[in-house]
Amino acid sequence: MRYRAQREAIVATCRRLVEQRLVVGTAGNVSLRVDDLLLVTPSGVDYDQLTPEQVGLHRLDGRAVEAPLSPTSELPMHQAIYAAGPARAIVHTHSVAATALSCVVEEIPPVHYYLGIFGGAVRVAPYAPYGSPELAEATVAALQGSSACLLGNHGAVTVAGTLAHAFRRAAYLEWLAEVALRVLSSGVTPRLLFAEELAEVTPRIQEYGQHPGEEI
Repeated sequence: MRYRAQREAIVATCRRLVEQRLVVGTAGNVSLRVDDLLLVTPSGVDYDQLTPEQVGLHRLDGRAVEAPLSPTSELPMHQAIYAAGPARAIVHTHSVAATALSCVVEEIPPVHYYLGIFGGAVRVAPYAPYGSPELAEATVAALQGSSACLLGNHGAVTVAGTLAHAFRRAAYLEWLAEVALRVLSSGVTPRLLFAEELAEVTPRIQEYGQHPGEEI
């Protein structure tokens, strides 16, 4: 089996997503670009039952190379993201706060400097049916200049240079979405950060606790 270590890392990441309540059931999906191929989770397999052998290896055009099961229905979204930029890993979640927030805002308001983790605005892609070319296109557009976006009435996506970094961003994104929801539901006019304040903190927070090779 090719890329065993990378497949094992995908399985481990999926289990962590369940443990941290970032997905439920078979929701969400994870992929990793390796050379000119991609590894991606299969469709409809509970993550506690997922094995490295079931993680599919595909060409970037979607053709199976070593994939015993059908890939996630969101394979077109993963393909589009890899085709559009330098991302090497993608984590797509259906986490509660991010999904709820995607129904009420067009982008995450600047309620906390953690927004700088993502390098730019975290926008909400307009709703489109899951697995559709329209959703793939909307996701790529929402990710422009950022390493994360919300999917309207659906969930969230984070991208990075490594799988570990994409997972960390997914966890921070859910925390930030939860804070934003609480602020917006408080009934009090929120005190938001100015663009200048975010611009000052963004490069510093992206260097904090550096992880070599995770510049994306």
